[in-house]
Amino acid sequence: MAAKHSKTPRQQTGGKTPAVGKAKTTASATTTTAASSANTASTATGEVVKRARRTSHRSIREATPVTMDDVLSLASKATKRADKSLLVICGGLSHERDVSISSGHRVQGFLEEAGWTVQVHDMDGSLLPYLTDESTRPDLVWPLLHGANGEDGSIRDVLEMAELPYIGSRAKASRTAWSKPIAKNVVRMAGLQTPHSVTLPESMFRELGVEPVIDMLLGSLGLPLFIKPTMGGSAMGCTMVTEQSQLTQALINCFAYGDVALIEQAVTGTEVSVSILEFDGHPLVLPPLEIWTPSGTYDFEARSTPGPTEFYVPARLDAKTTQAVSDAALTAHRALGLRDISRTDFIVDAQGQPQFLESNVAPGMTDTSLLPQSALAAGYNLPELYTALVQSVLDQKRTD
Repeated sequence: MAAKHSKTPRQQTGGKTPAVGKAKTTASATTTTAASSANTASTATGEVVKRARRTSHRSIREATPVTMDDVLSLASKATKRADKSLLVICGGLSHERDVSISSGHRVQGFLEEAGWTVQVHDMDGSLLPYLTDESTRPDLVWPLLHGANGEDGSIRDVLEMAELPYIGSRAKASRTAWSKPIAKNVVRMAGLQTPHSVTLPESMFRELGVEPVIDMLLGSLGLPLFIKPTMGGSAMGCTMVTEQSQLTQALINCFAYGDVALIEQAVTGTEVSVSILEFDGHPLVLPPLEIWTPSGTYDFEARSTPGPTEFYVPARLDAKTTQAVSDAALTAHRALGLRDISRTDFIVDAQGQPQFLESNVAPGMTDTSLLPQSALAAGYNLPELYTALVQSVLDQKRTD
């Protein structure tokens, strides 16, 4: 099902699977960085780490994968689609509001094309009455909120209190993945590699002094560095630092989006993103997608400026490395306790080793986002694929 080494199309029309061709686009993924650190974690996180230790590559490789026939079977099973009320929640007040709204309406359009009854609701004061009123209460919710509240587990806590089934990871798992330092510690316990980093709050620089802390950072981590908020997406507040003179401004940029900075040793290599869909516990690992930018860094400017960024599906890796990065994504998905849908970002270094950056529980679903591009390149029809995911969750009769 793999596509040629080329960029995927911007959108899908009708019920046909378009040919994969070249196109320069932007999308949401993480920046070229290195990542990780053994940061102090809470008691709850300790339990996640224990679970990660028990996660073996053997057990993951033995998980029964989903085939295209399985997806088509689930999609065709959903015969009374118009009788089910689906709700997509998007928007909110995060910095990623516009991307969230675009994701929500794209998913709504594909599900409606497949025959479902779908409503879209913003994250606002009228949402809770809508969720609890018997006349509007949906049968299933798909939260497509990006950034805080959407990915930190908050909206999922609300949906669980309302006893509404939803697509995506549970609240606790979302919270673990949302904190980049904790997530990296968890996946390291599961056997993944992730480069050295430190996590420092803004208050540390105020109390100890900016220059002494910077001197210690340079002595410990060296250059280049990548600085980003510990929580957030779309590369907002992220900066590649190649010279000491850039560090102060990079920290200022980071603290504009959060009060804690993850400062990582930057890794050079191939930036790759792997998307996973899960059907009743069985994974569908989509082809790794390679991100190429002229600067070598997939930062906010690269994401927001159409043209320079190029995507290759499958990534231009040899078979062994492709398998390694796919396995690593599934390891992260399982170790973090994720469910239904995720996207994990890596840098594949010069030795062909995937270096974990982060996992996303609510990946972008716009026409230029990475997950839809990978799905199209693998030959999937998006209305059918999303229908199969909806049907899988409905079949499980969840209360969370």
